[in-house]
Amino acid sequence: MFVRKFTLRNFRSWDAVALEPGPGITLFLGPNGHGKTNLLESLGYLATLSSHRVSTDAPLIRAGATAAQIGAVVVNDSRELAIDLEINDGRANRARMNGSPLRRPREILGVLRGVLFAPEDLSLVRGDPGDRRRFLDELLGSRIPRMAAVRADYDKVLRQRSALLKTAGGALRRGARSSDGASALATLDVWDGHLAAHGAELLAARMRLVAELGPHVAESYARIAPESRPASIAYRSSLGASMPPELTDPGRQWTRDDVELLEASFLNELAQARPKEIDRGVCLVGPHRDDLELRLGDQPAKGFASHGESWSFALSMRLGAFSLLRSDGTDPVLMLDDVFAELDRKRRRALAEVAVDAEQVLITAAVAEDVPEELEATRFAVEAVDRPDGRTSTLR
Repeated sequence: MFVRKFTLRNFRSWDAVALEPGPGITLFLGPNGHGKTNLLESLGYLATLSSHRVSTDAPLIRAGATAAQIGAVVVNDSRELAIDLEINDGRANRARMNGSPLRRPREILGVLRGVLFAPEDLSLVRGDPGDRRRFLDELLGSRIPRMAAVRADYDKVLRQRSALLKTAGGALRRGARSSDGASALATLDVWDGHLAAHGAELLAARMRLVAELGPHVAESYARIAPESRPASIAYRSSLGASMPPELTDPGRQWTRDDVELLEASFLNELAQARPKEIDRGVCLVGPHRDDLELRLGDQPAKGFASHGESWSFALSMRLGAFSLLRSDGTDPVLMLDDVFAELDRKRRRALAEVAVDAEQVLITAAVAEDVPEELEATRFAVEAVDRPDGRTSTLR
């Protein structure tokens, strides 16, 4: 897979740009703050519908504009698909495929498969569980695009159920038999069922993903840091004792019956947690409370890994994702955002070995010397120009 052409308009520092990178390695060189990362961020957004730098869309729109546009022509096994995304300020984003409007932007997921490694990825090891959940869900969306809809449905039910818990809790604390409180308690069972149904499907998909991803991450880490302890990943569910032990077997072949078993376990855990949930007004059970456990030997990586080990683990997560996507039959686009300067010679070499063999690689760097010599690339210079309407990035 490769991006034959991509265009930007009013995206971050870019007023307008059109580029045809093609297969092979493309290097964007320029000083920090001049806009080179924005190029990779835009393609990463097309691949995952999220930014690796910010959690909201507003910063992606150029100052003074009301919308940003990203377009790409993606070639996969000699087949071309054109996708276009409009990111709007204050209203829903819009997407098109081959010129035809789509009902929802998430319908473009899976067209462009990409793996983006950036300095922010250190949060995969040192950050909060939300960073690791996001990593899993983005990878899921690339491999199984419909899982983005499952996650959206789950989040919608989660918001509704959380509101009901707050209403019920408030009524009980007042000691009043208000209609709002009684109604909330009466409908919680219904929302428990919806949450368990969507949550079990998402949970099963995540657990299958971790089982498949684990060997790729372990192999990547062993190659990058052979002198270190072995790396492993495991899914940690908030279902606790309600989780059927047979479902934790990494080699298990999942069936629909397993998902239904998870759903029943989910409902059981919700029933046990309800008093605490009503008291606190939040949902305490579900995929939104889960974590991806990273371990080095018999210790958790977070809090015990050195700086070098943390970088190695973060890199292994991305290389593992690349290897897993490749095992599906198509090379994803590999994007490396200013990371060679952060890595020592050994890690640079390990990353370069993967890049040399990938169908398309897009790299940003502040200076050419940061990029390993074996990566022969087509080079573009990125410069920022100050104009009356603000700083604008240019390409030459």
